[in-house]
Parts: sequence; structure tokens; C-alpha cells
Amino acid sequence: MKTHTLLMPLDMHLHLRDAVMLENVAPLSAYSFSGALIMPNLVPPVTTIEDVKAYKERIIAAVPNDYFEPYMTLFYKNYDKRFLSEVKEHITAIKLYPAGITTNSEGGVSSFDIEEMRETLDAMSILGIPLCVHGETDGFVMDREAEFMNIYDLLATNFPDLKIIMEHITTKEAVAMLDKHKNLYATITVHHLLLTLDDVVGGMMMPHNFCKPIAKRPEDLDALLSVALEAHPKVMFGSDSAPHSKEKKECSGCAAGVFSAPIALQLLCEIFEQYDKLDNLQAFVSDNAQNIYGICPEFKEVILEKRPFVIPDTYNGVVPMYAGKIINWAIESIE
Repeated sequence: MKTHTLLMPLDMHLHLRDAVMLENVAPLSAYSFSGALIMPNLVPPVTTIEDVKAYKERIIAAVPNDYFEPYMTLFYKNYDKRFLSEVKEHITAIKLYPAGITTNSEGGVSSFDIEEMRETLDAMSILGIPLCVHGETDGFVMDREAEFMNIYDLLATNFPDLKIIMEHITTKEAVAMLDKHKNLYATITVHHLLLTLDDVVGGMMMPHNFCKPIAKRPEDLDALLSVALEAHPKVMFGSDSAPHSKEKKECSGCAAGVFSAPIALQLLCEIFEQYDKLDNLQAFVSDNAQNIYGICPEFKEVILEKRPFVIPDTYNGVVPMYAGKIINWAIESIE
């Protein structure tokens, strides 16, 4: 059988939720990843040092048998430099959400007034704390990310020493931004390397493919593939795996989020092999993130084998992307 080895794979955009859902899904990421950047949009959001430390403790308690480093984030508010200096050792980044744009983001930024944000973003620049951004406006759903490019321009220009991560990019416009500003980087999900809007609503509604930002057009998917497959040094893997209960997904007004964490590496192997780019997968799922964030994960070796694998209908009660389908790669062993 053909095998492929990945060292210290990292998921640089992960939702673990809390309470029972955390206990159900955290072990699945800890099994195959060395670490992950944990999103802070809980209810209430993670905004204090105490919140960060307590949430990290709950994550570690949920994965006692696997080494897994949760790289913690704060929910963006206009923090002062004194607070940021104190919290810096406990976090890897700060996550900015436009208000109301996605799950549990009601307390996010309602106006991108540079002067109102300057104290915080200047302090983050000096302290070396990256800013992760959910980059969407509240416009027409297919145009929201493209419309946000002006805000990325504004942020990158006004804060040239601030490392800015465009999270889960989905458009050709976002790909073009990577080389426009030296301080802009991006995460790309596995589902946005596979899906277009047609896979969500082209026939019957496919609720487990519905996410925010929504999958876009074929030309956008092609643009994402062009930089992911080449492991462009400014892009890295971030699953944006976002678990919801089956009841919240299979209903009218279903929740946004694709649950891909348990099958992400297998699907990435399939994609990169299809385009004869398996040699670039290591950089996309680990090396680039280590360079961008300056992190050094503990050693973990994941050996994947090319053989048919049936994706389970559920993982601990959460329905994954492509549930019940057969894919071409499986995890063989973890060291």
C-alpha cells in the first residue's frame, strides 16, 4: 500500500466549542494534530486572562491521552497595552469578528474606525501578537469576502508591522491580496478546496456543507487550489471545523459550520495526490504555520495509507462532511 507521512500537522483555525461538545470533538483533533489555534467565540466569548486559562484547562482535560497543544486566542475588543502585555504569554493571537457575521459573533466589531482601534493594534504590533480576521461584510452573501478586501487594505496599510491572518479565505480576490501586502497571510480550509456553492444548494440543500463564509464559484476554488497546492509560504491549513449537533444542522434555518476535523488530513492527501503535489502537503499543514506564527510543536508523526475509508455517519453524535462516503486515504498510525 502507498503511504504518506506528515510531521507535526497543525490546524490553525479550529472550533472546539465547550462542555459536552468539547468533550466529544476535542479528542478527534488531538488524535491526528499536534496542535490547533482555538477560536474564542464561546458564549460568553473569551476576553480575559482568566477566560483563556480556564478554557485551555478544559481543552487539555478533554484530551488526557493525546499530546495536543491548544494555541489560545482572545476575542477582539479594544484592549489597552498593559492588558495585552499581561495576556501575551497565554495567547498566540487575537481573533476579530465583524459584529453578527457568524456564529456567536454578536459582540464583534461594528465599525472599522482605525483611530478607535489604533491603541490596540499598535500595541499588538509592538508585542508581536497576530490579528486573525473573519473577513466578511454584511452585504450580499456571495460578495461579502470580496467587499472586505478594502478593510484588509486599510488595516495592512495603517499597521504595517502587524501580522494579519485572513481567515478561511474563499475568493480569488483574497488570494490576490496575499502578494499585495507583506503583512497579510491566510488560512484555507479543506472544504473550500472541494466545494462550490453548487455543492451546498445546487440541488437539494446539503446542510452539512453549509458554512460561513459560504463556498463560492469554481474560479474561486481554482484560485484557492493554486496557492494551497504550491504551499505558498503565506498560506496554511486551518480547518474551520465547526461542530453542531445533528438537530441544529438538519433543520430549517440550519447552523453554519462544516465538521471536518476527523477527516481533514485524509481529504488533504486525496486532493494533493490528485494534483501530484503530495510533496507540498507538509508545508501546507505544518511548516508554513510554524514559520508564520513562530511556534514549535512537539513531535508527532502521522502515517496515512492509500486505501478505501468509509467516513462514519457520525463522530460522537456530530455528522461530518461527506458522511457515509468512501474516500481514498486513511490514517494508518500515529507516533
